[in-house]
Amino acid sequence: MTIRVLLADDQALLRSAFRVLVDSEPDMEVVGEASDGAEAVRLAKEQRADVVLMDIRMPGTDGLAATRMIGADPSLAQVRVVILTTFEVDDYVVQSLRAGASGFLGKGSEPEELLSAIRVAAGGEALLSPAATKGLIARFLAQGDAADDERDPARAERLAALTGREREVLVQVAGGHSNDEIAERLEVSPLTVKTHVNRAMAKLGARDRAQLVVIAYESGLVRPRVE
Repeated sequence: MTIRVLLADDQALLRSAFRVLVDSEPDMEVVGEASDGAEAVRLAKEQRADVVLMDIRMPGTDGLAATRMIGADPSLAQVRVVILTTFEVDDYVVQSLRAGASGFLGKGSEPEELLSAIRVAAGGEALLSPAATKGLIARFLAQGDAADDERDPARAERLAALTGREREVLVQVAGGHSNDEIAERLEVSPLTVKTHVNRAMAKLGARDRAQLVVIAYESGLVRPRVE
């Protein structure tokens, strides 16, 4: 299958560079370009995009608002959003994941990383590398008491639906560990870990692994500590 990619960035030069890169791959194609968030949402629906590379800062409707609109539209449930940021960890990362993004990538990433991100997102996985997850955890740490105030009691209650093993796996996911690493830590197969992750996502209403990390912290299941 060919991965249908939509580019959303207000800089035409960057869109052109991304288009050349994406179209050079045999398993993906650019199906549209948007210069603002509202246009990105419209084109995602019209062009049946699989993955949207979304710049976070755009005039008018920004990438955060557009991601939230895509995540809230049932007809766009198959669309995965990868946020492109100037810095891999900035003030918008947590908000974008809460809004429904499948992950985020720094604009300074290597071309191979960008192409891998598209494939990972299209496959239904979350683009949340250990390095990126550490940055996300650092953001929660930096928020301090504010993070405690923002924890969602409703999500904390929904954790009761998880089995003991699903909770264990969720804690490991929140630590930035891959399925293989979790399997080794818990002495189970990677397939078993993937099953637990999928069940946890279904029970907690998470679109993907990235949102599981946010839920783990917002619910209070995981509380980062300064070592």
